[in-house]
Amino acid sequence: MSESETGPRRVVVVDDHPLLRDAVSRTLEEDGGFTVVGKGGSSEDALRLAGEHDPDIMLLDLSMPGGGLTVISTLVSAYPRMRLVVLTVSENDDDVLTALQDGAHGYVLKGVEASALREIIRGIANGEAYVPPSLAARILAALRMPPQQPAPAGAGDALAALTQREDQILRLVAAGRSNKEVARVLDLQEKTVKHHMTRILQKLHVRNRTEAAMIVAEAARG
Repeated sequence: MSESETGPRRVVVVDDHPLLRDAVSRTLEEDGGFTVVGKGGSSEDALRLAGEHDPDIMLLDLSMPGGGLTVISTLVSAYPRMRLVVLTVSENDDDVLTALQDGAHGYVLKGVEASALREIIRGIANGEAYVPPSLAARILAALRMPPQQPAPAGAGDALAALTQREDQILRLVAAGRSNKEVARVLDLQEKTVKHHMTRILQKLHVRNRTEAAMIVAEAARG
């Protein structure tokens, strides 16, 4: 179902810091495509609010009373339609892996720009998965690749197919920059960056930004 058919996506935000919780809620509602239907500050709140509101999306902190990691698998199993997004400061490999393996659809680091957060959540709402490119290289290596995933060509060979501009953009993306940030750094239009990213993914034969970032990391390791 598209957003136009259902109205704004219904969101629950669970974080034990009220100021951050309210800031995230405002950021999403300013987009026009989201409406925050519930807010809480503990794992118990997360379970309760999911049952009360049956949201399309839940943003869940890890460091809060009860612990966010403790309820991810329960929430994903009980509410399979809901898209669960971890929003945290933790860059710990075990936290990322546990969250993803338990069924989280996205892992977002706090401190992300408002526009980037909206873009990420829109993508997750539309069926995409998200891990920050800055974490992807070491995390994806620990996750089992899908059986149909072809063995990648040598990282150096893959990157050699890119133009100089495409290489610049990819390295900024791999460092965790959003399309908007890349556009600002390189003095380009954001839509131009998006066009280049489409070409980059095609040339590298990968599905998303995180897999592209992994190739950059492999090339850096030599």
